[in-house]
Amino acid sequence: MIFEGQTAFYSGKVRNVHTIQDKLLVMVASDRISAFDVILPRPIPFKGQVLNQIASIFLEATKDIVPNWVLDVPLPHVTIGRKCETLPIEMVIRGNLTGHAWRTYKSGLRKLCGVSLPDGMQENDYFPSPIITPSTKAHEGHDEDISREDIIAKGLVSESDYLEVERITHALFARGKAMAAERGLILVDTKYEFGKIGDTIYLIDEIHTPDSSRYFYADGYKERQANGEAQKQLSKEFVREWLIAHDFMGKEGQQVPEMTDDFVQLVSDRYIELYEKITGKPFVKQHVSDDQVVATINASLQKLLS
Repeated sequence: MIFEGQTAFYSGKVRNVHTIQDKLLVMVASDRISAFDVILPRPIPFKGQVLNQIASIFLEATKDIVPNWVLDVPLPHVTIGRKCETLPIEMVIRGNLTGHAWRTYKSGLRKLCGVSLPDGMQENDYFPSPIITPSTKAHEGHDEDISREDIIAKGLVSESDYLEVERITHALFARGKAMAAERGLILVDTKYEFGKIGDTIYLIDEIHTPDSSRYFYADGYKERQANGEAQKQLSKEFVREWLIAHDFMGKEGQQVPEMTDDFVQLVSDRYIELYEKITGKPFVKQHVSDDQVVATINASLQKLLS
């Protein structure tokens, strides 16, 4: 698809990004799914709609904390917004010892991205306070862990900008946790991306979606921790765990396991479950033709650019 005034196009892991007159971005959320920085071979029905609609809700709910890039959401899977100069890092914030942090901890290491980790923790325990473990932002290949000190020393982000996005990250996470708690969920960890226009920092991309975040069910959390049981969660982590169980972690020479129809449907159902749980609204599956997409987006662009 090509839109009026389009000056560039980029196909990411899960989204297609169209640049318009070097001023605006049209972000089309696809149904592609990635894990371990690899695009898996089969799309997940309605995943793009789920991610885009959840992100739009949280971006609207946090614009009092930091301005964001969004100008219009003309379709369930499409967002149009400002083109920002992207900061080349992702701000990962963790409230619990889970996922990558747990795998690092279990290996015996007690430092992650320059942050010291307390001894004596179990998987999924709360940290004494949320920790920020940034990563580099790779267009291809793997994102890499990096410390605050290295970010500043390498000049990836100025010290003043980094300290500001760190402050914003804590505020966004607190808001996300409060909103999740209202729905009986725990926002465990998530990531944020930022950009700038002039001297103004903007929140960009999606936030608090199952692709960028991990949620636990609050009900029964303490009991499951006390019994050493796995937490009931809503996130993409179960896809990663399924891949690991099938000997795939994105490493050279490894083969992506076959994704059966049943597994694809299970993943789709889990994404929809999170949408309904976090928003409290029924998910309405919407089918939009390519012709409708082009016409609707062009109409929105004409308004935004006029």
